[in-house]
Amino acid sequence: MIRLDPATANPSAPPAVPGWALAADIASSDADAAFQAGAALASLDTLARAQPAWSGAWRQRLALKCAAASMRLAGRVEDAAALRDAWYLRPAGADPGPAGAVFGAWRQLAIHPPAVSADRLEKTVDQLGLHWDSAALADLCTQIDKLAVSQRPAPFAAAAIAAHVVTMRPDTELLAWWLADLVLAQSLRWPLPLPLLIAEAFGPAFRTEAGGKRIRPDEKGFERAVCVALVHAAADACRLACELARRAERLLAVAPKLRAKGAGDVIFLLLNEDAVAGSLVTKNLSRFAARRLFERLQHLDAVRELSGRTSFRLFGL
Repeated sequence: MIRLDPATANPSAPPAVPGWALAADIASSDADAAFQAGAALASLDTLARAQPAWSGAWRQRLALKCAAASMRLAGRVEDAAALRDAWYLRPAGADPGPAGAVFGAWRQLAIHPPAVSADRLEKTVDQLGLHWDSAALADLCTQIDKLAVSQRPAPFAAAAIAAHVVTMRPDTELLAWWLADLVLAQSLRWPLPLPLLIAEAFGPAFRTEAGGKRIRPDEKGFERAVCVALVHAAADACRLACELARRAERLLAVAPKLRAKGAGDVIFLLLNEDAVAGSLVTKNLSRFAARRLFERLQHLDAVRELSGRTSFRLFGL
């Protein structure tokens, strides 16, 4: 029998960003944009601090979305599906390749507290395919520490670190966006960062006009663009949370019906990962047993097959 903690099995419904904050014509000034961002972040704050059973899957799906946007910024062709394959279908401990490593950087952002050190930054720039010397990384740590005590509003602190990075090295915009999310979490005192901003980098918030030039982190209007982008990013994150909460509720509801040895391990992974390979093998579950279990979960409408393939399948909420 699979036993579940009622406190996490049935969390309250996730909040949503208020409709008025999403109205495109409200942000007619920098102050309006900041006010809307504050309302959106207030809604997201509850989720960022909560620990529902599905929060791991939620964070990793946000990480995947940001990794896919990173591919576009880096001029690569991998989409979310290709990134999933690179990460979840590789042998245990194998190199996920350059695209998978970028996904790994966003995954790491989502699971570690928003503290920073030169060693952590060195690992991150390597994952992002960048190269910086130790003196530059030390300078970044100093700048982040200054922002942490500056008491600047969170969106503006996030914009400031992104602008600082791109001013130092125009070719390291990927790192700028990664650090923007980390500094945002620091400023809001979130226990873990949420991958958010780069997913909006090519959206309307960062366009001078419809179809116009993209506003980069070191350019005029970037702070206001960050505020507008956070409204959209927060709304999307809240909607995703609502969707995953419903799916997790279904998965947890059918869990007592599962008798396969190792089913509890699979449910844990489904609640904490973006995807789980259908060929999963654990100490309690053979590949054949895993296939039967996923087929059972599909029949019970408790998981989705994410790849669209008949082999090398991936499952998730």
